[in-house]
Order: sequence, then structure tokens, then C-alpha cells
Amino acid sequence: MKEEFLHFLWQYKLFDVNTLKTIENESIQILKSGDYNKNSGPDFLNSQIKINDQLWVGNVEIHMNSSDWYLHKHEENENYDAVILHVVWNNDADVFMRNNKPIPTLELKYFVNKELLGNYHNLFSKQQRWIPCENQIEEVDSFVIKNWLERLYFERLESKSILIKELLEKSNNDYEAVLFQLLAKNFGLKVNGDSFLQLATSFDFAVLRKIRFNELQLEALLFGQAGFLDKDVENVYQLELKKEYKYLQHKYNLQAIANGFQFFRMRPNNFPTIRIAQLVSLFNKHQNLFSKLIELDKLEDFYKLLSVEVNDFWKTHYTFETESKKSTKKLTKSFIDLLLINTVIPLKFVYYKSRGEEGQEKTLKLIQQFKPEKNSIVSKFSDLKIKADSAFESQALLELKNNYCAKKRCLQCAIGNNLLRKSN
Repeated sequence: MKEEFLHFLWQYKLFDVNTLKTIENESIQILKSGDYNKNSGPDFLNSQIKINDQLWVGNVEIHMNSSDWYLHKHEENENYDAVILHVVWNNDADVFMRNNKPIPTLELKYFVNKELLGNYHNLFSKQQRWIPCENQIEEVDSFVIKNWLERLYFERLESKSILIKELLEKSNNDYEAVLFQLLAKNFGLKVNGDSFLQLATSFDFAVLRKIRFNELQLEALLFGQAGFLDKDVENVYQLELKKEYKYLQHKYNLQAIANGFQFFRMRPNNFPTIRIAQLVSLFNKHQNLFSKLIELDKLEDFYKLLSVEVNDFWKTHYTFETESKKSTKKLTKSFIDLLLINTVIPLKFVYYKSRGEEGQEKTLKLIQQFKPEKNSIVSKFSDLKIKADSAFESQALLELKNNYCAKKRCLQCAIGNNLLRKSN
């Protein structure tokens, strides 16, 4: 058992509150549990408790063992002078206040329902499971799960908003610039995402704005900054790019990044050279792309807007060096889905909030148009009878698995809470 569980019991009063007594047999009445303190200091602040009809206002400290008070050296910390009740699971030592009077102590184990304890031990069993509740999750009401998934999806959006807000701050709230940077990151997928973001932030977006209608210069800018023009390759196309890049480099004082792009074990269509060529085509074709995206709310309209193909050279190449069979290498619908789910929707969400608009309904309406993603996590939840009907739910399931189940945060999870409080 962990101390966090005792915090959970105290916060939600999951014990027999009518018969509480201190170890000195004094009656306890909880008028206010207090405010849960996740920072340093006592665990619950501003609590109100009656002990033998005497009202006390102060803080509550919680430990597994009462001797933990001394183990954590609380007796030396004046922040604990206002503790009015010491809640412990095992009372294994006497704890005194500065006036040498014992601190009122509640030994909680005598007041907690055995069924609740059994549910806790089942959930936090040391047995290896994919998720802690995999043997019980089917018992949870679908209404509880649906509501929790909605909350999780917006938690995931808030998490993605952190990087977006950082980039907006650096760009003086230039949403067009940040869209380019985030799209670049997602064009790189997991393997090359960081390198693509480094590329996109290696120059002022104003440079791209000035040259975006000149496809050759735009290609020269991105391939040159990415370090793909350093090698000598005997073809006219790369020589032209090199010439343009030297001109741009001198004019805008550009510095190429270290080429850390990976090709190993990647499908040719995901090669960073192809993704850069597609990124060039997208921004060469569309001016004020963010302004266009923010107006759309139907999936088919996004597909039409973002459907681009590479130029003639890249239709017959995957790298600068080797010629290949001709193909258009258009952005596929599945790849556009990834861009929309991971870039466009989170950015629109932040934009709505910045304008004081209620963006949750708009965001849900859009994300629910996407089919659920196919990955091992979504498949495993499906095996457990938790099926995603749209990308909204598949995204929420990723958040559930990675930020709750994997970290055993069952006490903060609506599903875990439901199972803990369940009666046989």
C-alpha cells in the first residue's frame, strides 16, 4: 500500500466517518477534509475538524507509519506546527507537538471497509498486466468510460498545447509560422520529427514568406538548411539548388543545421528527402495556409486543401543520388489524417482558446469525423471490449494507456475510481 492511497481515502472520505476516534479514544468529526496540497508542506491545508467537540482549524498530515513524521524530519519544520491531525495507517510511534503534547492521531486502518481494501489490492497487484484493471475494466459502465475518454482527449490536447504555446511565444504569436514548424515536425514522424522541427526553426519564417512562390528557392532553402546539399551529386537539379542556396545563405545570413535525418529502416515514401519535397509543394501552393485551415470544418475539404504532390525530379527519385520508378508521391489521406490529428486540430484548439472562444465543441465535431487510428494500443483496448469508434476515442485511449495505466495512476483515473468503490 502507498501513501497516495491514504491521501485518496482522506480526500474522498472513503471510510466510516461516523465512528472515527483518535488513538486516545477521542471522537473525530470531519467538517472539512482540507485542500489537497501537492507542493511541499502538510498534505491537506485549511482543514476543519472537531475533536471531542473542540473545533480545530489547521492542516492534516498523512503517513503510512506515524514514525514517518520523524523520518521526514517534520519536527524541525515550522510548516508542520499547524497540523491538527496526524492520519496514519500504522501507529508505531508517539509524535509530539512543540509544547510536548501528543499530536491527535487517527489510525485509519480500523475504519476502512475491507471490500475497498480488496479492490485496491486487486488493482495494484504486482502481477504483470498490460493495464492494472485489464481483468475488471469490462465491468465499468460505458457511460463512465465515455465521459472519461472525453476528458482524456482534452487532456491530450492540453499536453500538445505546451509546445504550441512555446513556439507562439518565440514567434510573437505568428500562427502561420507555428503551423509551418508543427507541420514540419509531423512530416518527420517519430524518427525524424525533432530534426524536422530543428530545420523549420533554423531560419526566420519571414524568409519563407518572401520566397514561397519561387519553388526552386523554397526547395533550396529547406534542402540547404537540412544539409542535403553538402554532398557533390552529378545532376543538374542539385547543382541548381546549390547555386540558389548559396545566394539565399548570403542574403539572409543562413546557417545549415547538422544533418541528423534518418533513412534506416524507413519506407521510401517516408524518407526525409521526400517529406521535405512534399512540404515544399504544400507551402509553394498555399499562401496563408493557417487562415485557410481555420475556416474549414469538414474532412473532405481538408483533403482537397492538403492534397499535393512532389515536383518532377522527386517523382523519379527518393534521394538525390538514385533514380527510381516514376510515382506522384502525393500526400495520402492517412498521412493527412496524421497531420490533422497531431498538428491542425491542436493548433486550432489553442487558437480558439486565445480568442476566448469555446473550442471544445468545434474540436470534438472535427475529430469525430476521423476513423480510429490503427496501432497496438487501440487494438489491445479493443480486445478488452473498449472499442474506439473515431480518432477522438483512439487519441483518448493513447492518453489513458501512456499517462495513466503505464504510470499506475489508477487513483486519478475515473475507471480506477469506479473499480475501487465497486461493491460486490
